[in-house]
Amino acid sequence: MSLRKNNDILALFNSYVIDSPQPSNINYWWNLGSLLAICLVLQICTGIFLAMHYSSNIQLAFYSVDHIMRDVHYGWVLRYCHSNGASFFFIFIYIHMARGMYYGSYKAPKVLVWYVGVIIFLLLIITGFLGYTLVYGQMSHWGATVITNLCTAIPVIGDSIANFIWGGSSVSNPTIQRFFSIHYLLPFLLAAIACIHLLALHTNGSGNPLGITSNIDRIPMHPYYIFKDLITIVVFLLVYSTIVFYYPNIMGDAENYIEGNPLVTPSAIVPEFYLLPFYAILRSIPSKLLGVLAMVAAILILLILPIVDVSIIRGNAFKILSKFIYYIFICNFLLLGVLGAQHIEIPYIFLGQICTIVYFSYFIVLLPGISILENILYYMILRK
Repeated sequence: MSLRKNNDILALFNSYVIDSPQPSNINYWWNLGSLLAICLVLQICTGIFLAMHYSSNIQLAFYSVDHIMRDVHYGWVLRYCHSNGASFFFIFIYIHMARGMYYGSYKAPKVLVWYVGVIIFLLLIITGFLGYTLVYGQMSHWGATVITNLCTAIPVIGDSIANFIWGGSSVSNPTIQRFFSIHYLLPFLLAAIACIHLLALHTNGSGNPLGITSNIDRIPMHPYYIFKDLITIVVFLLVYSTIVFYYPNIMGDAENYIEGNPLVTPSAIVPEFYLLPFYAILRSIPSKLLGVLAMVAAILILLILPIVDVSIIRGNAFKILSKFIYYIFICNFLLLGVLGAQHIEIPYIFLGQICTIVYFSYFIVLLPGISILENILYYMILRK
């Protein structure tokens, strides 16, 4: 027996990466997992080196980033790799989750995989937000002020929670120091939960585009899918390198090149593009408390997918109605992202409210309703 199967540690690696049986018909949409793993490794590695030169003191934070960019050897590469890597991380996780929703990857027996994935998504949002504030540019300061101020919407204890987070009466030195320590810790927690995600996936194996069992038609991970993963990894690294070296600020905000000033409010306070859909939901509701609840619910509602989808057929590959409402949901989500970047004025307020209703209706009304209708049609066809 070869060493990779005989050694305890190598045998574990072998069972997950080399000899792991995979469905023979999975396509490139299943490559997002490896791309996300690469992004996580890149973020951790670049983050560790950036932390060596970063100062979390509010008086020095902005200038320490400038020091990294100008004085540290290849510091600008580290900074741009880290900031753009975060953007790619979110792009890939959105596509990964969209693929899971399309092919029904949340249905039994993969419910645990989906739940762990939603937890990873929530932690990634928190990590991304904390990291964005550490630059302490104008948009970073006011983004931190707006988001943390949402805690005050909580009845009775809201103000106390906000003051605890700030370490004072507003975003100040203790705030940045706390955000830095938590931001440094969370990626390692994400890596641990990602391993749990992989363990849960390994228990029942990957799904496939047809949504049927593939236990009788599997092939080993290596060399077939390892090579397939390498293709998308190389393409990603080419695009990633092009953006880092030629268009490093294409996904950033110019306001962040101005030091944070609590006395000057930007004309428009918007988060990074990957958080705009949830920001649009927050702004579409006039009530501050209901807006915060809606924004949090917009993320946590993903957990009910295994419950509300009662279809007897996994995935949307053979379901016309489900496929139609799925594309409506995707277009609506993208529109929410566009609306989140607009000023709070007519007609964007009204459109945001409509899109918010459509967003929640997909999970509460459309998906369960269409699932039941398609089940009825399926049984009628079988009787004939």
